[in-house]
Amino acid sequence: MLRGTADPLARRIHFSFIIANMNDRNLLKGIFLLGVALIFGIGALKYPVGRLERAGPGFFPLMVSSILAFLAVSMIVRSRFMDKVPMHFNMKNLGIVIGALVGFSLLSHVTMIAGIIWLVYFSTLAGRNYSVKRNAMVSAVLIAIAFVFQKGLGLQLPLY
Repeated sequence: MLRGTADPLARRIHFSFIIANMNDRNLLKGIFLLGVALIFGIGALKYPVGRLERAGPGFFPLMVSSILAFLAVSMIVRSRFMDKVPMHFNMKNLGIVIGALVGFSLLSHVTMIAGIIWLVYFSTLAGRNYSVKRNAMVSAVLIAIAFVFQKGLGLQLPLY
């Protein structure tokens, strides 16, 4: 066979082999988490890390990304010893979660409390069971955390 031309059947078999190996939810979660850890770890290196006794602004993000990278590598290794779980995307749920985030972003310009309530109640539509009581409790806890950040730490959050 000439160089540069490949048998279409061989290409198809090779491509299906790659797809079959990548259709593993646990492996893909580990790879995704490793990518996130690397992005934030490299970003943390732009700041001075300092030493353990006198940490710089890049120390904490570098440590968190290192822990994430360790967890990701352990997930990748563990996925090699587990049965493959097929990966599938539910587009309806993906749309609901994106809609919840967009609604939170838009409502947070008016009042963040409304944005938090929208985010909790709308995003749980993607789940299998819906509980108004649980959503109210989650909303109350998130609003309380936002008040702690605003009053306790002095962050400028437009809560009301």
